[in-house]
Amino acid sequence: MIEETTIEYEKSILIGLITQHQDEEKSKEYLDELEFLTYTAGGEVMKRFVQKMQMPNPKTFIGSGKMEEVRTYVEENDIGTAIFDDELSPGQQRNIEKILKCKIIDRTNLILDIFAQRAQTSYARTQVELAQYEYLLPRLTGMWTHLERQRGGIGMRGPGETEIETDRRIVRDRIALLKKKIVKIDRQMEVQRGNRGALVRVALIGYTNVGKSTLMNVISKSEVFAENKLFATLDTTVRKVVIGNLPFLLSDTVGFIRKLPTQLVESFKSTLDEVREADLLLHVVDISHPSFEDHIASVNQILDEIKGADKPTFMIFNKIDAYQPETIDDDDLVTEKTKAHFTLTDWKQTWMQRENTDAIFISALNKENLEEFRKMVYDKVRDIHVTRFPYNNFLYPELYEG
Repeated sequence: MIEETTIEYEKSILIGLITQHQDEEKSKEYLDELEFLTYTAGGEVMKRFVQKMQMPNPKTFIGSGKMEEVRTYVEENDIGTAIFDDELSPGQQRNIEKILKCKIIDRTNLILDIFAQRAQTSYARTQVELAQYEYLLPRLTGMWTHLERQRGGIGMRGPGETEIETDRRIVRDRIALLKKKIVKIDRQMEVQRGNRGALVRVALIGYTNVGKSTLMNVISKSEVFAENKLFATLDTTVRKVVIGNLPFLLSDTVGFIRKLPTQLVESFKSTLDEVREADLLLHVVDISHPSFEDHIASVNQILDEIKGADKPTFMIFNKIDAYQPETIDDDDLVTEKTKAHFTLTDWKQTWMQRENTDAIFISALNKENLEEFRKMVYDKVRDIHVTRFPYNNFLYPELYEG
């Protein structure tokens, strides 16, 4: 008889704000995403706490009254972790820990933790470790500021200062070592990319959990890890794909997310070279997610940061099987139609048609409209190939006919 294994989830609470820059709807949306991140990391959200403030409290992020409410709940319900929706300063983190007496994690730390869990290859682990140390360094410094202010006082003439400097030096040395290691691997990967020959390169990009890996598996008939969790894959996977008679290289890249830690953008820039060096980007969007337009904007912003915004891009609206518009009764004369009520046909008549003629609606999971998708990709890759190699028609003469 096989024994069932039960997963022990860490009891957690979420804490967020409603501010002048983040209304109630946006705050709820971010906390929904934070809850999914928590689940992905191995936590179970027991309760959410939200406070309306002009700006975060510089000492404790939330106000004293709300903090007391949180402290009472943490004590009464044996909560192990409090997760904040925005990055906390070292001072805020220390102050909150003293009050709540439990583990304090912010959004950045949570994302870094998930990346650490998901990193499979030596390269991904090195990138994540670098990001973690760069996140830790200012917090390590902050831990000792109360000692540094007393420099020269009784008991501070040696061991205290030595310990501070030793800890800082260890972390800085480790950061320098990891950066050298990444540069070395970057050179190796550059050589690998150069050895791939003159094939057209296509990269799948998009927000995390939009179905890129599922689409990769369907197109390339390969087994790339895919799961309904955020950041299911970190390592870039490259496959040679043939559609019709036309071979090209297809890469599946790490998913993007809003409020992506700057440390991760920096350390993963080399992984994103696959995006920068691609000839064509396939921007996969989860049309069933209520905030998919925000996701598109976030991906475009990161593309801009890594100098990839000028690439030819083909929009793929995935998960049409899961898309469910809200309905309005015929007798309802009060409710006004919003984007939440749009059918897929309605969406196709909006900016998608006006600004992105290169768009298609598919379901990678149910394999809907995949033939149309393959045809569009084939046409795009063929155009790039013919433009790049106008005199190479002896290799693929059928591409140059007509």
